[in-house]
Amino acid sequence: MDAQETVDGLLQVLTLDVSGARTTEDIFTGISHPMPTGRIYGGQVLAQSVIGAERTVAEGRILHSMHGYFLRPGDAAKGITIAVDRIHDGRSFSTRRAQAYQNGVPIFSMIASFQDDGPGLEHAAPMPEGIPDPDTLAGDEALSPGIHPLSQRMLTDRPVDMRHVEGPIYVEAGAERVAAQAVWMRMRAPLPDAPSLHRAALAYLSDMSIQESILRAHGLSWAEHGLKVASLDHAMWWHRYARVDEWLLYVQESPNARGGRGLAAGRIYTRDGVLVASVAQEIMIRVPSGD
Repeated sequence: MDAQETVDGLLQVLTLDVSGARTTEDIFTGISHPMPTGRIYGGQVLAQSVIGAERTVAEGRILHSMHGYFLRPGDAAKGITIAVDRIHDGRSFSTRRAQAYQNGVPIFSMIASFQDDGPGLEHAAPMPEGIPDPDTLAGDEALSPGIHPLSQRMLTDRPVDMRHVEGPIYVEAGAERVAAQAVWMRMRAPLPDAPSLHRAALAYLSDMSIQESILRAHGLSWAEHGLKVASLDHAMWWHRYARVDEWLLYVQESPNARGGRGLAAGRIYTRDGVLVASVAQEIMIRVPSGD
C-alpha cells in the first residue's frame, strides 16, 4: 500500500456521517481501520471522538483538552457510533461528552473542552537538545528484520512515518533500561488544511508508541512472550497548532509502574522546537515473569 493510499484510508476513517440528532445528543457513525489483530487501534477511536465532539461546537472554539477511558476492545471489522452530549456552553468554554459504541455498548468514553482563542500568559518547556534530525534516521519498517508478518503489515500499511531515535523495540529492547524515548512522526502524505482535522490526527498519533517508555524501563520488547498490554485511559492537552503531515518529535517518559499498571507521559514538538501538545496515558501491563 503506497503512502497516499494509507493517508486516504485515514481520512475515510475520520469522515463521520450524521446518523441522527436530539436536543442534547448528536449521533455520528464511522468506519474502522482494518487491523491484522482484529482490534481497533485506540488512536482511531480517540480521533473519531474528537471529530464528533468538535462538530457540535460553535466555530472559533478550539479543542484544548480531553480525558478519556478505554472501556472495551473494539472490533475493527465493524463500524462505530459516536454519541456526543452537549454538556455546557459558557462565555469562553464549551464542554462535550463523547462515547463510542459498538454492538450497543460503549467502548470508549471521553470528556473534551473547547475554548475561544485569545491572548494570555505563555511559556513552554523547551525541546530536549541533541535529538538527531529525522532525515538521518531510518524508518521503523526498515529496522525490524525478523518481525512477525502481521506486525510488519501494520508497519507498512499504517498512514504514519515513525522513526525511533533509540531504535524500535518491536523485536528487541536493547540492553539499556531507561524509562524514556523519543520518536519522530508524521503522516506519510499531505492532509487537507483544516486545523480541526490536524488536531484530530494528532490525537490519532498520540496513542502510538507512548507505552514504550514503560517497556524500555524493564528491557521488554513487543515480541516478549506472553506480554499483554492494553490502554486504560488517555489525556491530552493541545497547546499550539501544528500540521501532522510535517515532522513532530514525541518525547516520552514513564514516571511509574506498579500493580500491573504503567504510567507514561509525553510532549510533542514541531521540528523547530515549538511545544504543540502534552499527553498522559496509563496502561495495563502483564508479563508472565512478574516483572
